[in-house]
Amino acid sequence: MNSTFLCCIFLLLSAPVLRAENEIQIGKFSSGDLTGWKDQTIFNTKKTIYSFVQDNGKTVLMAKSNNSASGLVYKLNLDPKTYQTITWSWKIEHTVKKGNEKIKVGHDFAARLYVVFPRGFFSRTRAIEYVWGNVLHRGDTLRSPYSKNADMIVLDAGEELAGSWTFHQRNIYEDYRNSFGEDPPKIGAIAIMTDSDNTHESAVGYYGDIGILPAPQEKEQKNKEQLQKELKNKEQPKSNGLPLPPAAAPLPVQIH
Repeated sequence: MNSTFLCCIFLLLSAPVLRAENEIQIGKFSSGDLTGWKDQTIFNTKKTIYSFVQDNGKTVLMAKSNNSASGLVYKLNLDPKTYQTITWSWKIEHTVKKGNEKIKVGHDFAARLYVVFPRGFFSRTRAIEYVWGNVLHRGDTLRSPYSKNADMIVLDAGEELAGSWTFHQRNIYEDYRNSFGEDPPKIGAIAIMTDSDNTHESAVGYYGDIGILPAPQEKEQKNKEQLQKELKNKEQPKSNGLPLPPAAAPLPVQIH
């Protein structure tokens, strides 16, 4: 149901949104907060149930699918050159037994996260799908069997880590370039989805907090500029209204 789900997301993005200016915390699940997230049901399918539960004393979002397919979508309007890095954690109870991400009838996942890039009409909208693979292996990439505009990247796979939390940090900008061979357009949405409608099975996934961070080089540049400013202020002599004596040439200061 990938292409249908992307279509639903595209329709949800039709209303304008404000552009964020700082670090974005979009999934505040540890606080039991779903502000900004909208339920997106796929046509003619049962809904996956999303609810907050306690896991080792922490609040997390649980997605429980029983022959169902629906997701949660968070609208954005971000430049991936500025906001390049997305971070999150997830856990599954088990993979989808009959799941096979290579074919439509097996295209179900216990956990996956979309980054959606609208490009005008729906037929041109693209997406990166970070998935917990069923038959593929960690590090594999594959075009979705539903759409050439959706590229799957397998971050975890199989049962080896089932039942354990894994943390991920991905460079959205670079992943898009590697997948589609060009610079990405604006990020229009982040979505999560646990589904099992194609295989008619069940799946349970858990999602931790999700954040989008400014590009590292921008942070480094700000830190460098701040350090240069502080050094300049320290080097500036104070005259107290009197003429300053000639000063020796200052030693060069290197900023790394």
